[in-house]
Amino acid sequence: MKIGVLAFVASFTAHPVAVARRCEALGFESFWLPEHAIIPVHHKTPFPRGDGKIPLVYSHMIDPFVGLALAAGATNRIKLGTGICLVPERDPFNLAKEVATLDYYSGGRFLFGIGAGWRRDESEIMGVDFRRRWPMTREYIRAMKELWTRDEASFEGEFVKFPPVRSNPKPAQKPHPPVHIGAGGDRALSNTALIGDGWAPIALKPEELKAELAKLRKLCDEANRDFSRIEITVFAPVGGSDTRAAVEAYRAAGAHRLVLFPATLAPDKYEAELEELAKAWIV
Repeated sequence: MKIGVLAFVASFTAHPVAVARRCEALGFESFWLPEHAIIPVHHKTPFPRGDGKIPLVYSHMIDPFVGLALAAGATNRIKLGTGICLVPERDPFNLAKEVATLDYYSGGRFLFGIGAGWRRDESEIMGVDFRRRWPMTREYIRAMKELWTRDEASFEGEFVKFPPVRSNPKPAQKPHPPVHIGAGGDRALSNTALIGDGWAPIALKPEELKAELAKLRKLCDEANRDFSRIEITVFAPVGGSDTRAAVEAYRAAGAHRLVLFPATLAPDKYEAELEELAKAWIV
């Protein structure tokens, strides 16, 4: 089982380079950074867990591509992922360039975790029609795949269209870095079958994952996709105290990777937090 870390890095936490280096030294397979460019002061959408209050770190997140570029230059083996990039809140041309550049200079270590956003008020401030955020995301990804794989790329869609253009460098991974759909539910499963190389839900129990993967297998068959080539990642696995048993349960359910959330990553605590996670989860 691959074990990764989602690092909620901010100006008041440990530096992303320090965290990434420690993750690599401890044997974690991947290092992920989340994204929220803004958080509305007077927010209407409650946080989906706990008491509904948005954690302080959400309004202090660093840009994931800058953070991952810093991590790439300071590490050698660990995979580098967005967990997740809010695609419709970004310009597809510049986003394609950032992804390709990071993958090229990291030696093909980038994992493109994507989503469309769960906060309506945040999306609207960023200029996104919340009701159509997933159709926009799917089209942006298709357009970016053209930019990544063709010497002279063009695209004609509803949300993005462009005549033949050149965009370089190309990603090191061929045909492009894997796209992981970071969302849950039937729509996410459908999007994975349509445009994804992986599926990455959050906090699904092993038995829930097994049931969802049966649906995904059927959707892949209908889309003429090879289900066995879809990589399954679970963010924030539900483990209890017996983490080794949890790893085996997720493996049996069909997961390939589990991504853990350290508690604080405070400068004086991050090493101990990561060491504790590594001892508990890395088999």
